[in-house]
Amino acid sequence: MERWTRVREAIHAEVCAKGFDEELNSFVQVYGSKMLDASLLLLPLVGFLPDDDPRVVGTVEAIEKNLVRDGLVMRYDTSKVDDGLPSGEGVFLACSFWMVSALQRIGREDDARKLFERLLTLRNDVGLLAEEYDVKNERQVGNFPQALSHISLVNAAFNLQGDGKIRRRDSTAFGASAVPAL
Repeated sequence: MERWTRVREAIHAEVCAKGFDEELNSFVQVYGSKMLDASLLLLPLVGFLPDDDPRVVGTVEAIEKNLVRDGLVMRYDTSKVDDGLPSGEGVFLACSFWMVSALQRIGREDDARKLFERLLTLRNDVGLLAEEYDVKNERQVGNFPQALSHISLVNAAFNLQGDGKIRRRDSTAFGASAVPAL
């Protein structure tokens, strides 16, 4: 356990030193880059840094400023990244739900709830979501239905119902008394 704790601490220190751009006041997609990636919204959600850490707040705000289109979040700026796909894809619904949770975690509850309510209006008639949403044509696109979109919706709802603290689920509720709660 001591070895893995040291490895974890070394990785954490390296990411904080090399993955944060002072000028952007944000963590970045890759070391030395100025590119943002909405997966960085997961930093506060997984407990990488405290919710009120200025680097977390700065990252959420930088993503909000640079990756939000028509109120929804792109995974990254497809016009600046050569990922083998044509630029201009739709916004990723999971990323928008991550933004809900991140906004809530940094204390912007009203903004989080407004975004969550908007995202709920994008579901189809049976409540399903695709991978992406095309704001211009007002339609879901990409893989359908998309589990990641739904998991992110559930997690955002779970975060909005409480105080934002990482909560532990009681495994005994599922008859697994021998399994420790995560």
